[in-house]
Amino acid sequence: MNWELTILFCCVVASILFLLRRKRRLPTGNLPPGPPGWPVFGNMFDLGSMPYKTLAELRKDYGPVVWLRIGSINTMVLLTADAAAELFKNHDANFAERTITEVMRAYDFNKAAVSLAPYGQYWRVMKRVMTVEMLVQKKINETTDIRLRCITDMVRWIGKEATDATVSAAGIHVARFVFLASFNMLGNLMLSRDLVSPESAEGSEFFSAMVELMEWSGHPNIVDLFPWLKWLDPQGLRRKADEGMGRTMKIVGKFVAERLKEEGKKDFLQVLLESEGNGSDKISDHDLNILIMEVFLAGSETTSSTTEWAMVELLSHPEIMAKAKNELAQVFGKGHTFDENHMENLPYLQAVIKETLRLHPPIPFLVPRRAMQDVDFMGYQIPKNTQVFVNAWAIGRDPATWDDPLSFKPERFLGSKIDYKGQHYELIPFGAGRRMCAGIPLANRMLHIVLGSLLHEFDWEVDEAGRKGLADSRERIGITVRKLVPLKAKPTHCSM
Repeated sequence: MNWELTILFCCVVASILFLLRRKRRLPTGNLPPGPPGWPVFGNMFDLGSMPYKTLAELRKDYGPVVWLRIGSINTMVLLTADAAAELFKNHDANFAERTITEVMRAYDFNKAAVSLAPYGQYWRVMKRVMTVEMLVQKKINETTDIRLRCITDMVRWIGKEATDATVSAAGIHVARFVFLASFNMLGNLMLSRDLVSPESAEGSEFFSAMVELMEWSGHPNIVDLFPWLKWLDPQGLRRKADEGMGRTMKIVGKFVAERLKEEGKKDFLQVLLESEGNGSDKISDHDLNILIMEVFLAGSETTSSTTEWAMVELLSHPEIMAKAKNELAQVFGKGHTFDENHMENLPYLQAVIKETLRLHPPIPFLVPRRAMQDVDFMGYQIPKNTQVFVNAWAIGRDPATWDDPLSFKPERFLGSKIDYKGQHYELIPFGAGRRMCAGIPLANRMLHIVLGSLLHEFDWEVDEAGRKGLADSRERIGITVRKLVPLKAKPTHCSM
């Protein structure tokens, strides 16, 4: 259901509820500027089908900080790097809580997942485990061979499908193979096993269950705008999420049980088990399963969607693709595979990935924050429980920050110290501050080895239909933002 249908349904339901409920008290004081809203519905009609794009336009009329009331939810939207810097540098603790959607409450996912957990002792313990013991450079370096093997499998799968006469003319679904490879990378890191392949049904139930969860997570939900509707669950999204989460939890529990029968493994599950505390710090089996699910949800989808956008941009700009391929050929030579140990010698590939993330951040609004108390923010009085959208999509396309912001120009990052690791607020696709993505070091490795291998192992082209697809800028929102029409391109192995 898109935003327009959601609004239509909401108009009927909320109008009835408005007559039955007493008028809710609205915040007063010096709020940020914003467009006037309707009674009951607030600024719902201002969102459009792609809210991050629609709200970016409000910067022209209202400035870097915009106030909205979306349904019954007070909302502050940040649209510039300076506003984001003010939040993350000076008010990070005041906005450390998350806004939780109803779907993410299924099986208490929001209480155990590090990205969503309440700001407290459990979150601090698990964030430390993630950033100090699991997703650190030393641990990532120890798993280089795993990623190389998964990439070798991906290259083999692509090569096999490219020679299939039934699919070779139109090209292959690029993101699908990246997703499969990413899924297996994470499967080996977490559980010491491959989970999926194009030829095998093994792990397919887990794969399909995860994809279904991603789909439900991206649906706009009336309950998130009018929380008192949750007992009705009018769209059935919570019910579907409960069913999907239950099925996925059962599968993960089985994987964990099988893995625990094996000894001598040094995977991330072992790190979690060794990090178990006692009392309030102890990780329950339920929380353990959710932590594993979270890594799969975030890692595979982010790598897949970002790689697809990078390939779209490169195929649309063949001269840029040629530069990237030439750099790879100079560093590795023909017949040699991509080697993570030489990433520092690939500044142009790094620039391509940064430019892709600038124009296509996986989560355009980041994961929404929430005010833990009344806050004086940039001279405005922000009420407690206000949700905060940091529009990374708008920030990455701000003409006040970027020269020629709508053009794909990796060269802008050559010789620049700007990076996406949370210190440069003009480029924050993975967030910043204490609640930024814990998996940035791993994501950085995965993005480079996946995209670098696709470019180094294959030459790519698109047919007439593919060229039209490249020009089709429509998007769809799930856990991440993807092309509405998936990229299909024809690979030819460079050794052929």
